[in-house]
Amino acid sequence: MLSILYIDPGTGSALFSIAIGVAATLFFVFQALWIRLKTFILGGKALKISKHYHDYVIYCEGRQYVNVFKPVLEEFESRGIELLYLTGAEDDPAMTAGYVNIKCEYIGEGNRAFARLNFLSAGIVLITTPGLDVFQLRRSKNVKHYMHILHAISDFPGYTLFGHDYFDSILLTADYQKNMIRKLERIRNLPQKQLIVAGCTYLDVFAEKIKQIPQEEKKFFTVLVSPSWGESALLSRYGERLLDPLAKTGWRIIVRPHPQSRQSEKSLLAKLQQKYENIPAIEWNYDSENIFVLAKSDVMISDFSGIIFDYIALFNKPVIYANEKIDLRPYNTFFLNKEDYWPLNALKRFGIELKEENFEFLRDIITRAVKDKTMKEARKWTKDNAWQHQGGSGKIVADYMIQVKGGL
Repeated sequence: MLSILYIDPGTGSALFSIAIGVAATLFFVFQALWIRLKTFILGGKALKISKHYHDYVIYCEGRQYVNVFKPVLEEFESRGIELLYLTGAEDDPAMTAGYVNIKCEYIGEGNRAFARLNFLSAGIVLITTPGLDVFQLRRSKNVKHYMHILHAISDFPGYTLFGHDYFDSILLTADYQKNMIRKLERIRNLPQKQLIVAGCTYLDVFAEKIKQIPQEEKKFFTVLVSPSWGESALLSRYGERLLDPLAKTGWRIIVRPHPQSRQSEKSLLAKLQQKYENIPAIEWNYDSENIFVLAKSDVMISDFSGIIFDYIALFNKPVIYANEKIDLRPYNTFFLNKEDYWPLNALKRFGIELKEENFEFLRDIITRAVKDKTMKEARKWTKDNAWQHQGGSGKIVADYMIQVKGGL
């Protein structure tokens, strides 16, 4: 009698992902070996003329990061300098932008993308992805310089542990981030990285887009709930205990989960959306760009998410935060004293802390936050100190990449 082996869909999907990753890895391993063989046979000349080598490479992990690189791509395009742009977003706008000097290539996600990246041959690789030589993203022997660009003006230590330890340089949004990086380098006995204050590319893009957003008639007072993800984040820790009192305010409530939540917290989101599906006051937002929902809202409730700083930088609107029970162990912040953590201190200046015992008074707390004018000045001060070189980041990043390439 034949026996049938049953594999559940989750396991099957995981096995398929592993198989694809192994196949992709083997492909690029053999490709790299072939290049090395040609180099050996031709006395080192093959690599120089190989189509696989690129002076400049940018890797965009997903759709949410395309605006980080847009100003840089435009700089290289306008200067007539060739650049390879690898993207994990199949619908990346760069693919159809009509670039002449930018070669765009979709390389997929996860293991498939890492297999391509781990065998790159390039002068400079610029990425937002942390964890170089820590997780799946490995340093290729044929890449001379790895450069990380921050995709938040809020912090550096807020990234996961060891996320930036093995990069050659980091592009910062402001001077304040330098001290925290240097302190972590001393603690971990790491060589000093090159640190360049370049500003914030994606905020430059958003600042221009805001000018094009049509003014709408204001019909509802709108509260935006925009958390980070993970066990310490707003929805994971409080969930319906927070959303229930918000639903009773009579205001429009928009919940925008972190993009990572859709992958890591699917069951949580499904449970919450099912509970509130018949409550018109609560909406869920998953737009690829957050700028439009930020523009609609009057106040934000968050935790420790970097979106808080985007919000005050672009709109200077009130923020209420709940992060009293945050577990810092998975983050670089765990190695720093709280007084060293600039973003947390700034948040205390321009935001109102929310504790669970005060959830029932949310309406009064939000009303007070909207009327407080001293916090408006604190938000402006934070913006000016966390977002330097406003409007000029693309040029600074391109200039630095070219400068580094010239010294390799």
